[in-house]
Amino acid sequence: MSTSRLGIIDYGAGNLHSVRNTFRAAGYESTLVSQPSHLEGLTHLVLPGVGEFGDCATKLRAQGLEEHVRSWIAEDKPFLGICVGYQILFESGDESPVVPGLGILRGHVRKFPEGDLKVPHMGWNGISLLHPEDPVWQGMDGHPHFYFVHSYYPVPENDEWTAATCSYGGTFAAAVRRGNLVATQFHPEKSQKLGIRFLSNFLTLR
Repeated sequence: MSTSRLGIIDYGAGNLHSVRNTFRAAGYESTLVSQPSHLEGLTHLVLPGVGEFGDCATKLRAQGLEEHVRSWIAEDKPFLGICVGYQILFESGDESPVVPGLGILRGHVRKFPEGDLKVPHMGWNGISLLHPEDPVWQGMDGHPHFYFVHSYYPVPENDEWTAATCSYGGTFAAAVRRGNLVATQFHPEKSQKLGIRFLSNFLTLR
């Protein structure tokens, strides 16, 4: 039986109910975290994201959670950022130039170029795993397919953080891994059985 105690950050802008329901489908209950005191006793933390970069970062700060997220990641506790919850881990983004990201990862979030490319990037796409032996990819082949919905993508300053890439008008970092920090541009909660497997794998991290 898992001893993981899972928290999902509720900052009024995330796709938290879909994420929570997908964890439940995987057999795991969760606690909603809307203030720092809710973090007590948790072992794993998820930052979901649907919405605008600046709005999400601003709401997280308004709830007094920014420094606690920083401390959690600095202590190398298992952390998962999803979509905008991945993007705001970086320093800055094209979507909200005047609102800084959390700066936990160095790099910038760029918009897909205008032109023939359909934006947002929406639907199923394959990713290439740089380290398929990583426990978060357990039970998957080297090119699993996940569901994407996004118009912006992070460009990490350090290539060593990139855990998976995706091709869409070029190659971008579909996922990063730094210690027990995991973050994905794709939506596990929209990715059916493979998404359930990914979230279950995340909860094995210690």
